[in-house]
Amino acid sequence: MRAGSTWAVFILDGSEPTVEKRGASIGLIFESLRPKGYQRESFAGRKPQPLDAAHIAQIKTFVETSMQELGIPGASIALIDGGKIVYQSGFGVRELGKLERVDENTVFMAASNTKGMTTLLLSELVDEKRLKWDQPVIDVYPSFKLGDAETTRKVLVKNLICACTGLPRQDLEWIFEFKNATPESTLALLGTMHPTSKFGEVFQYSNLMAAAAGYIGAHLVYPNQELGVAYDEAMQQKIFDPLEMTSTTFDYGRALAGNHASPHGDDVDGKPTLASMAFNYSVVPARPAGGVWTSARDLIRYVELELALGKLPNGKQLVSAENLLARRAPQVAIGEDATYGMGLMVDRRYGIPVVSHGGSMAGFKSNLYFLPDFGIGAVLLTNSDDGGMLLGPFGRRFLEVVFDGKLEAAGDVAAQAARHKAALAKDRERLVVPAASVLVTGLAKRYFCKELGELTVLNQDGVTIFDFGEWKSKVASRKNDDGTISFITIDPTNNGFEFVVGERAGKRVLIIRDGQHEYIFTEAA
Repeated sequence: MRAGSTWAVFILDGSEPTVEKRGASIGLIFESLRPKGYQRESFAGRKPQPLDAAHIAQIKTFVETSMQELGIPGASIALIDGGKIVYQSGFGVRELGKLERVDENTVFMAASNTKGMTTLLLSELVDEKRLKWDQPVIDVYPSFKLGDAETTRKVLVKNLICACTGLPRQDLEWIFEFKNATPESTLALLGTMHPTSKFGEVFQYSNLMAAAAGYIGAHLVYPNQELGVAYDEAMQQKIFDPLEMTSTTFDYGRALAGNHASPHGDDVDGKPTLASMAFNYSVVPARPAGGVWTSARDLIRYVELELALGKLPNGKQLVSAENLLARRAPQVAIGEDATYGMGLMVDRRYGIPVVSHGGSMAGFKSNLYFLPDFGIGAVLLTNSDDGGMLLGPFGRRFLEVVFDGKLEAAGDVAAQAARHKAALAKDRERLVVPAASVLVTGLAKRYFCKELGELTVLNQDGVTIFDFGEWKSKVASRKNDDGTISFITIDPTNNGFEFVVGERAGKRVLIIRDGQHEYIFTEAA
């Protein structure tokens, strides 16, 4: 932190599991530490500037400049002012090396921005008296089960996407082993998961709980349909069709056959590169949490409904204002001024409520933002992992333009780009690419993990590949400071998964960890 010429350094000492589950609380501490006399910028009481041609041009210039600085191949945005859509367009290319340009109709994976649409479906069901927000989930769907019986009984419908039940993120189990997964097996996987904090105590994001919300809601609409089919049809009939979201779909085949953006990420040397789509199929069995494909033209229509408190442009009330707004009510704190509701975040750091949510899948990053007090909103879709560095600054630049705020967004982009390049270079110094052959010879040919499935070690033209069946990646090797050896995936968008070499009960193992869990791949015959 810096104020004038004064610097402050903060050091956090804690175990990774504790830091992960206490992340919101740690953020609260850091956010609340400010220099004496410092006053945060406030937009309270300010009259917003119109999103006319001149102000839209400022946003466009910022996006295009930032894309060049961050190495983002393509992006699409749309804007609302006074509750009306005033701009929608695309920038850059759908795929590196090809000429097709991104436009407002290009579809991207919106990832976790699916969650707000899923809870919109639940809002309609509350209106229809098919469920209640404060109703225990087991009353609606008796087979719903978590690994902890007490938590299972406590979970109400409104808690399914509240990130407040104490369940940890635990994503590796569905992003590694999904070939034969179904919506039903996704719900069954929840039955193996145990809370690592008290109910309502801290913010812990759970994609599988969000998936359960969508499937349970859809089951009420189409009780005789398979859960995935029921969800897809319920979302089409109750959300996409009424909002005229004509390109939005959960059908990968349909999305990839048309005007779509391809995923990109940095290669091991930091060069933006086309990536495989294989990893992104992991969310299909859990698609209410993040599987939607949509365009800026479509996604802004969802934001338009949010700003209109559930009323369609033709004047019809699709969902009641009461149940639409229930999704923004605070369920758990995620910072000093921000709270998480049901698939939506509300941030008041600038003295006005800003509602938003982000989305992240391999090679796709997105965000939506809207100012409910002013009828103003924006959406951003990108086809690069590096698009994640644009999401926050885009939201800031949006506010700068609307309220003539201090110019910080461009500096934020420059700082993030510099940090990212420095971090990549530092990590690259320690990696051996391709993986050192002397270390590769110590690996088994096949491994198995009961939670994450099979791992096959392949060698092709001197390159070592870890093949998980559903997806695969080249790996680099690294000698760690503690004397251990790690193999790390390095393919664009699939990079950063670290496997530590070890031995258990006389067998060779590879160990991968997330913040709160450890998984062991043991050599197999």
